[in-house]
Amino acid sequence: MKEIFIKKKENIAQIVLVENGNILEKYEDNDKKKRLEGRIYLGRVQNVLQGMQAAFIDIGEDRNTFIHLKDILPKIDVVKNKNVEEEKNIKKLVKVNDKILIQVKRDATNMKGAKVSTHISLPSRYFVLMPNTDIKTISQKIEDKQEKERLTKIIDEILPKNFGVIVRTSAMKKNKEELKKDLDTSIREWERIEKIKNDDTSNVPIVIYEGQSFIEKLLIDLVDKDINKIVVNDSKYHNEVKDIIEKLGESIQVELKEKEDIFKVYDIEEQIEKASQRKIWLKCGGFITIDKTEALTAIDVNSGKYIGNKNLEQTVFKVNSEATVEIAKQLRLRDIGGIIIIDYIDMSDEEHKKQIIKVLEENLKQDRSKTQIVGFSKLNLLEMTRKHMKGGE
Repeated sequence: MKEIFIKKKENIAQIVLVENGNILEKYEDNDKKKRLEGRIYLGRVQNVLQGMQAAFIDIGEDRNTFIHLKDILPKIDVVKNKNVEEEKNIKKLVKVNDKILIQVKRDATNMKGAKVSTHISLPSRYFVLMPNTDIKTISQKIEDKQEKERLTKIIDEILPKNFGVIVRTSAMKKNKEELKKDLDTSIREWERIEKIKNDDTSNVPIVIYEGQSFIEKLLIDLVDKDINKIVVNDSKYHNEVKDIIEKLGESIQVELKEKEDIFKVYDIEEQIEKASQRKIWLKCGGFITIDKTEALTAIDVNSGKYIGNKNLEQTVFKVNSEATVEIAKQLRLRDIGGIIIIDYIDMSDEEHKKQIIKVLEENLKQDRSKTQIVGFSKLNLLEMTRKHMKGGE
């Protein structure tokens, strides 16, 4: 049984996905923190830096945003020609005071302004619509060949020209009418955006599209994962969640429990506390440690108290296998993104390394996020990447 628990205290909402009493995912949303990611602006070019092949765009916020040449060129050109950036001059594409339609792809940090792109994407329940391109892809999480072929055929029938699309995993087994209705809603939204863009009387800079709120985006991603119940402790948040669920046409039960500490009542508090600890013990007696840096996340596997049998290689393999299952779980639970380096206990058997990668691949299938396993390096470190779920699917 899968449930979502949302605990709101002042301006912070803690959101956890629980299956049979165990936390699978946890997130935190601060409604006082302004999130720009996903918003679409009609901005104005403030400065063009030929040496960096980049420009700064005024979107009406405290800081100008940053755009690179590759995010100005048509997406299809960037995909087909890896050298296209070397062949183009940014000053011939944009000039100071030009109006430009852009979308925020990454929020600002303390050191850098927000990163933006002219490659617009409009996420919906079943798709990510990409105007002005003909790129069509289906989520890698959809592995069934027949289902892929069915969805490809439907997309070819319902998608207009000059639109590309990413088909999300939630589109699996949905009929043509459901998919078309969802797609048409996004197309109408794009037509509205284009109308404002082409209106010479439009004020610049201006926000044209607000994007989805964090909780709306999360619920859209989760409603097709067999959610049985949503429990909320705040009446305002409860109403917002109910409205989203009704808008999605779902009949998921949404309970309000204002007088209870829902995390304590449902034994969630202790699990959250453990999820913040550096060291995680394994059932066999070994343990892993997780250390985040600005550049990457390092995970170290240790044998700990486990001495195993007389065969050292089998002992090492058992600890590494159990650690792999826990690592996949922790990556999802902590929403760890970016470059991830795993330092396993050294294995001399190449077949064992292949089996470890297979175990990792199998366990990462439960993760909604996009992951890529690069493999073992010459230093016997396993390299992989994972995308933050706050970035979407």
